[in-house]
Amino acid sequence: MKTDQLPLPVRLLQVSCMAVFLGRAWQHLLWDAPFRTLLWDEGLLKGFVESTFDVTWFEYVTSPTTDLVIQILIRSTGIIYLLGIFATWLVFSKKWEKFSRFLLLLGSVGLFMLAVLYCKEKYYQLGQLIEYSSQFGAPLLLWWVSKSETKRVPVTAIKVAIALTFIGHGLYALGYYPLPGHFVDMTINTLGVSEEFAKSMLFAAGVIDMIVAIGIFIPAIQQPMLLYMVAWGVLTSLARITAHIDAQLFTATLGQWLHETIYRVPHAVFPMIAFIIIRSIKPKEEVILENA
Repeated sequence: MKTDQLPLPVRLLQVSCMAVFLGRAWQHLLWDAPFRTLLWDEGLLKGFVESTFDVTWFEYVTSPTTDLVIQILIRSTGIIYLLGIFATWLVFSKKWEKFSRFLLLLGSVGLFMLAVLYCKEKYYQLGQLIEYSSQFGAPLLLWWVSKSETKRVPVTAIKVAIALTFIGHGLYALGYYPLPGHFVDMTINTLGVSEEFAKSMLFAAGVIDMIVAIGIFIPAIQQPMLLYMVAWGVLTSLARITAHIDAQLFTATLGQWLHETIYRVPHAVFPMIAFIIIRSIKPKEEVILENA
C-alpha cells in the first residue's frame, strides 16, 4: 500500500514515529545519552567488571577504552534510530515490510530502554518512565498497524499512551516528585513571569494533566480533552526552543535544543490521531472501538 493511500491517522502515526527517531538519532549521534547511568553503576556492575575483565573499578571507569566503547554504543544506537526513519516510511512496502518491522521493534525497545535509563537517573521514579510512553509507543503501534489487515490505529492504545505521558508530567508538576528546575526555568524564560507564579502555573497544569488523562476515557468530554492535549503537546514541545534559544548564538542553541522539540511531536500528534478517529466514527461504533 502506498503512503498516500493510507488512512490519515496512520500517516500521522508515521509522522510521530519519524519525529521520535529523528530527534533521538540527533541526540545520540551529535550529543549524548545516559548510558553511563547503567554502565558506570558501581553497585550493580563492580563485581562483574572486576571478575570478568580483571581490572579494578577505578581503572574501568577512568579508562579511555571504556569511554570509547560507551561512545560507540551511543552512536550505534543513533544509527539504528536513523534507520528507523526509513523503516517508518517503508513499512507498508511489500519489499521492505519485514525488515522495516524488525527495525521498528528494535527502535521501540531502544526507546523503552532509554526511558528506563532516564528513570534510573531519577532514582527510579515511575513518572519519569511513563512520561516517555508516547515516544517508545509510536514505533510499536506502527509495527502493530502494519501487521493488521484493516490498517486502523487502535484508539484505546493511543489513549493509554497519551494518558501515561500526561500523568508522568503531571506527577512532577504537582510536586509528587521534586519539581524539576528546568520546568520552572522554561516557564520563566518563555512567559517572563516570576518564579512563584511559574510554580503556581505548573501546579495548575499538573492538576489539568490528571483531569484530561482521565477525561479522554469519558465519551461525553473526550473530544475537548484531546484538543487541550494537542495544544499542550505543541506548547510544551516548542518551549524547549522558546526557553533556550539565544538570538546571538542562534545556530548553536538551535542545534542544541531543536531535537528535544522534534522527539516530543507525538505528545501533540497522538491526541490529534485519537480526535480524528473519534470524530470519524458513529456513536454505536465508538462503543465497540473502545472495547476493542
